[in-house]
Amino acid sequence: MRAKFKKWQIVTAAVNAAAIVGALVLTAVGASAAKSQSYNNAADRWRNGTKGEYTQISCFFSNDAGFDINSMNNLRGKLLNKLSEASVTAEPGRTLVPDGYSLRAGTAQVTCDVTGRSEAEITAVGGNFFLFRDFRLASGAFFSDRDLMQDGAVIDKRLAWSLYGSENIVGKNIYINNVQLFVSGVIETPSTEAEERCAGDVPKAYISYYAAGRIFGSELTSGRDMGMEGEQSAEVTKITCYECVVPDPVENFAYNCIKENVEETNKGKVSIVNNTERFRPKKYRKPLEKLDGYAVQKDGISYPFWENASRMVEVRLSFIYGARKLLLIIPLLTLICLVITAFRLYQRKKQDLKKAVVSFVSAKWRALRNRKENEAVKAKEKETEALAEADKRKLKIKKSEKEGLLWKKQSSKESQHSQQH
Repeated sequence: MRAKFKKWQIVTAAVNAAAIVGALVLTAVGASAAKSQSYNNAADRWRNGTKGEYTQISCFFSNDAGFDINSMNNLRGKLLNKLSEASVTAEPGRTLVPDGYSLRAGTAQVTCDVTGRSEAEITAVGGNFFLFRDFRLASGAFFSDRDLMQDGAVIDKRLAWSLYGSENIVGKNIYINNVQLFVSGVIETPSTEAEERCAGDVPKAYISYYAAGRIFGSELTSGRDMGMEGEQSAEVTKITCYECVVPDPVENFAYNCIKENVEETNKGKVSIVNNTERFRPKKYRKPLEKLDGYAVQKDGISYPFWENASRMVEVRLSFIYGARKLLLIIPLLTLICLVITAFRLYQRKKQDLKKAVVSFVSAKWRALRNRKENEAVKAKEKETEALAEADKRKLKIKKSEKEGLLWKKQSSKESQHSQQH
């Protein structure tokens, strides 16, 4: 017989199913959005299957914060001391705390050996800067501080096409404010919607701090005159973005070390981000709280486009996970109602349920007792049958013995009678 459901029961079941499916879809959408911001995964790229936990930390400074290369070296030394105290040492051939830094130098006119020219946004970079970006190379390679020549530049495809009409231009000359550099590598333009919006349409070029001093001179710093090849060059040391990957022997070890040594001396002029933790679900337990903290600019800090894109995704995730929480309230309320209904039904039917339970237990007990009694009776019957069978065998043996004695007597009489005759 098929069960009949009331209309409200069908509607309730459908609404709960839709809410659960919606929550699963929102979870998948949120996970995909977080995964697209690969710049936050430098710790995983650096770990690359090795043992131990690592955390990626980013620090963004205002232009007047005063954080520079000397400050960075001091911070790195303090981090290494803390790690040494925690008995954390580097594996052979690996840097214990890889870090990178950068400074947005501004826009400049970029030309080449042919007729191409374009405005471009110039960023001075140092350390392991490209480890943290996860840029996709279209051609060439990234430069580093270890290179003998520090006049290489990494440009995006948009700038490469504006200058030479091709992306295969590794080794060709470019001129930023008439200072000659060569193309070390060409990178793809941002591929995610958030990064495209935050990066804008202005082409990008990444150069060394040495090249930035040659190009911009005292515009970026009033550092010492380097006087190279007749050019008025200044040593650029300012840092507005510092990033590092730090071993994490205990939870929040890296973040707390950075915060302790950076926030106090740069109070109100620095924003510290735990990139490794920022997209984990536990960060969105209160998804719509403090949305003002996701603003693109705060306390005079101008964030680079990759950080702006991640903050944009954080805002979206706040609404996505907020909507997911609202959807999950529906099955939760339904479950609560079911529990309350079941409890009330139990209260109303408690006596009947008790009688039913007692009756059920009594019936089971009687059945068990009868079964035991039947088994005892059968065992007694078997024992009686066995005794009867044994008695029969005894009688048969006695009868056989008696017949044997009679036969012997008869044989003896016959023998005596034969002897007399």
